[in-house]
Amino acid sequence: MKRMRVRSTGAYLPEKVLTNFDLEKMVDTSDEWIRTRTGIVERHIAADDEATSDLVVKAAREALERGNLTPEDIDAIIVATVTPDTAYPSTACWVQKGLNVKGNIAFDINAACSGFIYATAVAQGLIATGVAKTVLVAGAEIMSRFVNWEDRSTCVLFGDGAGVVIYEESDDDSGLIDIYLGADGTIGELLIQPAGGTRMPPSHETVEKKLHTVHMQGNEVFKHAVRMMQEASLKVLEHSGYTADDVDLFVPHQANIRIIEATIKRVGIPWEKTMVTIDKFANVPAATIPLTLHEAVITGKLKKGDLVLSSAFGGGFTWGAFLMRW
Repeated sequence: MKRMRVRSTGAYLPEKVLTNFDLEKMVDTSDEWIRTRTGIVERHIAADDEATSDLVVKAAREALERGNLTPEDIDAIIVATVTPDTAYPSTACWVQKGLNVKGNIAFDINAACSGFIYATAVAQGLIATGVAKTVLVAGAEIMSRFVNWEDRSTCVLFGDGAGVVIYEESDDDSGLIDIYLGADGTIGELLIQPAGGTRMPPSHETVEKKLHTVHMQGNEVFKHAVRMMQEASLKVLEHSGYTADDVDLFVPHQANIRIIEATIKRVGIPWEKTMVTIDKFANVPAATIPLTLHEAVITGKLKKGDLVLSSAFGGGFTWGAFLMRW
């Protein structure tokens, strides 16, 4: 089986920045409350004329340039998102259009905040079996269109943006070492967008009741998130024969600073080996890991040969982790 490594990364964050102080004018909250409970200071908000695929195209162009590639070099495009351009075509197909290419593989994955890890597993399968040699995996969201801006418990948490990682076949000892995935649909209603699908099609009533926005039972989600991110991290380390001491950089899903703190304590990874971007980006569900990986690359915190552990937990519920030699 062929191994897969990272060729390059890219990111795009919309120009508009919404700070906690801006939110103080919108809902009954405060900068101090948001920072101490979530770790978030600001988040990016997409322009009215930007769709999710537009963010991906901009991030993809950076990744292509950094990898000395052209759009024609990409064999497959996978977009992890819960905020697609349209129900169909897929956002990945819109990305094809934006990059002016056709004929390659293109599809979306919805695993919420775990989406990028799920998409990485699929990319590994495509490369390992020889179906594709170069795969562009994106995590992208425009959550600002799907939050209730009157609900102070959720509207402060999310942001918009896109991160891209281009994977290719590895010809050395770098690349994906192991990956672990899991899900539990029996508790999915703890974090849900109730309306918009076949269970509850759009109607005047669903719009009026704001059922097309995020609904979350925060305390329960917190408990499951810490437990599952810990479990996923430890399982992937154990299965691959490594320990927390071997990890050079931990890149967790950026949902809440308290979740990150609790996870690294349980896994045994020190704070100085943990990459945190939640203060600048907030929770951009499927995009937080590729955005944070790219930030680690451009700031020099992630270097060739480093052992990288990443884990996530999201609606579904879904969870996963991967271990990679950069």
